[in-house]
Amino acid sequence: MIAALIGLIVVALAAAAAVLYTRAQLAAARREQRLQEERLGQARSEAEQSSRALLLQAKEEALRVRAEAEEEVRDRRAEVARLEQRTAQRDETLERRRVEIDGREQRVEQREAELEQLHAGIDEERGRIGAEMERVAGLSQPEARSEILGRVEGELASEIAERIRAADARVRDEADERAREVLIAAMQRHAADQAGETSVTVVPLPSDDLKGRIIGREGRNIRALEAATGVDLIIDDTPEAVVLSGFDPVRREVARMTLEKLFSDGRIHPARIEEMVAKSRTDIALLIKDEGEAACVEAGLRGVHPELVKLLGTLRFRQSYGQNVLVHSRETAALAGMVAAEIGYGEQEAREIALFHDVGKAVEHEVEGSHAIIGAEILARLGRPAAVVNAVRAHHYDEEPRSVGAFVLLTADAISAARPGARRETLASYIRRLERLEAIANAFDGVERSFAVQAGKEIRVMVRPGKVDDDVATVMARDIARRIQAELSYPGQVKVTVLRETRCVEYAK
Repeated sequence: MIAALIGLIVVALAAAAAVLYTRAQLAAARREQRLQEERLGQARSEAEQSSRALLLQAKEEALRVRAEAEEEVRDRRAEVARLEQRTAQRDETLERRRVEIDGREQRVEQREAELEQLHAGIDEERGRIGAEMERVAGLSQPEARSEILGRVEGELASEIAERIRAADARVRDEADERAREVLIAAMQRHAADQAGETSVTVVPLPSDDLKGRIIGREGRNIRALEAATGVDLIIDDTPEAVVLSGFDPVRREVARMTLEKLFSDGRIHPARIEEMVAKSRTDIALLIKDEGEAACVEAGLRGVHPELVKLLGTLRFRQSYGQNVLVHSRETAALAGMVAAEIGYGEQEAREIALFHDVGKAVEHEVEGSHAIIGAEILARLGRPAAVVNAVRAHHYDEEPRSVGAFVLLTADAISAARPGARRETLASYIRRLERLEAIANAFDGVERSFAVQAGKEIRVMVRPGKVDDDVATVMARDIARRIQAELSYPGQVKVTVLRETRCVEYAK
């Protein structure tokens, strides 16, 4: 019984707890619902406020844009009005000018009609005058014209001849000036370094102790070196230097390279000397080939015979009047190309002719004869064109030049050889030439003193103004130039300048 009562009590308590819990949940749900409704109302209020603010802002922006558009329209209308006004003014101006031009045309037509009437009257008057003159003179117009022209021609014959001579002189001067411009342009566009002529080579030594090792026991090393290279070794008191003497520069270069190899190797004996000489000769052969190929490439030549390339490279070790022959040949090729371009001749053929023109100097110490003839025979044997062969053979007039290329070569060769610094002369001969220049000028009557300047390229002559007037000075300059041409040998040309100065001095006291 008690247990049943307890069970009822527990059930009642559970039911009461459930009812209380349910009520609490319902109260919480109602509170949450009220909070949600409050939040929703607040959000709606905020949305309405935001929408009203956006709407107000949009209206303000629309009003601003409309105001700007209206302002722009007003500006455009004002601009259009100004343009229309300008156009109207321009039309008015053009209309006024058209009216003025029409008036001028009318006046011109009226003036032309008056001139035609005047010309007709003049022609009629001229006819009457001519008829009257024919009646008085007893000659017709053709007869009178012939007689007058005959008299005028007789009186002006000397003047006509003088004008013809002046025209011929002017043409010659213009031709000479054009030729000088061509040559000067070619010379100015190309410059090259020049090498001095020498028959000895000085080899520096790391120390004087090597001189004894070069000589060797009882001179066997120096004898082996001289026999292998064909060069004389001069070992004297010159500090740290050995002199190689020989006519052939290729042999001297082989000897120089051999000595340098021996110095770096440190072993100096006859067998080693022969081995190093062989290596040096191989290196020289490669150097000669490279130099020849470089010269051909510079001149734009392809497919040149290997033997001709070798001979061309050998010119690197040849000298002529102090000028390196390969450098001279390359320079002459460049100058010939420029001259040919100026006169409309083939540049490639001109460069080929000039590059090979001294190739005979590579073998002239082995073959007897002029280097021009030797070079032409080599070129003919190796299949070069006949124009090239003729130009090379004729560049020292061993054969008559027969082509434009030959004369281009003569010009370029003279430029390269004769310009200042290209070829060296000894100091003594240089001084003698300058003294002789001054002596020739001083020999003329009326000369006060003279000065050779510009390395002998110009002679300036001061004359006494009391004895020499302007006409005599002109003749004297020509006579001095002719005498210099007849008595002196010189590269290029010598400018003769005769200066006549009169000074009048007075003192204010």
